[in-house]
Amino acid sequence: MTIKKDDAITNIIYDFENLSNIVLEQLDYMEHFITSGDIVVSDEVSAYIKRNEKEIDKKEVKLSDKIVNTIVLYKPVASDLRRIIACYRIVISLERIGDLVVNITNFIQKIKTPEVYEKLQEVLSNMTILSIRMVRKSLLSFLNDDKEFAIWTIKNDVVFDEINHKLMKKILAKTNTAESNKHLLMSIVTIKEMMSNIERIADHATNIAEAAIYSIEGKDVRHHKLEE
Repeated sequence: MTIKKDDAITNIIYDFENLSNIVLEQLDYMEHFITSGDIVVSDEVSAYIKRNEKEIDKKEVKLSDKIVNTIVLYKPVASDLRRIIACYRIVISLERIGDLVVNITNFIQKIKTPEVYEKLQEVLSNMTILSIRMVRKSLLSFLNDDKEFAIWTIKNDVVFDEINHKLMKKILAKTNTAESNKHLLMSIVTIKEMMSNIERIADHATNIAEAAIYSIEGKDVRHHKLEE
């Protein structure tokens, strides 16, 4: 029974790493077209992102089933159970990150005033880079049992909020002069939606980091002030 349980958990982590790599690939594509400043996403890249999203959905369902079956069949306890539960929580966040990448890809192609995007693009790029770095570090914190990476991710959520506030001020400044320009208003609304989706990616990175700490220490730090 122990050997079968260990094999089942090893298989879960293997599938988890595959799912994580696909999500990280999606984020790499997103980072490229946001930091490039280009508001045109090629049909090839857009189609590839959509294919990856379907694969993410399939793997999320398959992996969730494996986790439930492993708990039911082998009744893991202590650290094994924590790791599996944490993995389940992270899988949900990874699937939602995949959805957000598709949303952002669609939003960027709706921007009708490139000059507005150009003025806001630097801060938007900084948000994107930080959110993706948070996702990478949070995943490493789980896979490597690295609490420091988890703490870094959670604490950088505050930094992310500051960047978000800075971009919001720029958007509001633009809105004051936009009443008579339909395209400008639509672009501002679209960029705001992009910003909200990038913010959610950072939120999911924090969720992953919290799950990693639960796996490592058995502590549920959600809704609590983090102590090192």
